[in-house]
Amino acid sequence: MSYVIAKESPLTPDLALLMARHTADMHADTPPESIHMMDAGQLAVPEVSFFVLRQDGAPLAMGAFKQIEPGHGEIKSMHVLTEARGKGLSKAMLNHLLSEARSAGLTRLSLETGVQPTFIAARALYERAGFGYCEPFKGYSPDPNSVFMTHTLA
Repeated sequence: MSYVIAKESPLTPDLALLMARHTADMHADTPPESIHMMDAGQLAVPEVSFFVLRQDGAPLAMGAFKQIEPGHGEIKSMHVLTEARGKGLSKAMLNHLLSEARSAGLTRLSLETGVQPTFIAARALYERAGFGYCEPFKGYSPDPNSVFMTHTLA
């Protein structure tokens, strides 16, 4: 599968389906008070690096990281369209985010994800990439619906 991953604006009109699907997935089985996603407008700020994976021009996946303190970033808005899953695109996007975070001078990336069964594959992906479980980091409090993971960038 041939694809391109590039930095883009989260406000790009043809990303509406990706954003809508991500929002729907986050609201499917997570209580509203435990949803920590950022919408397109919140992602369109200087401290967020937002990337889109496209095949033949069509957006199939997105991912971002936000600098939350010097040297420390948080992965945000990782999503692959359902019909494009099972092709390694999540791994490709995560590897791209790790590489871009290193290039941006970050030494640590953390994330929050859900405990619900719908997040099992995501947690496994992060574990395989070297993320370990940790306590809540900057901006978060303990939440029974969330798990927190972090990875030191070499």
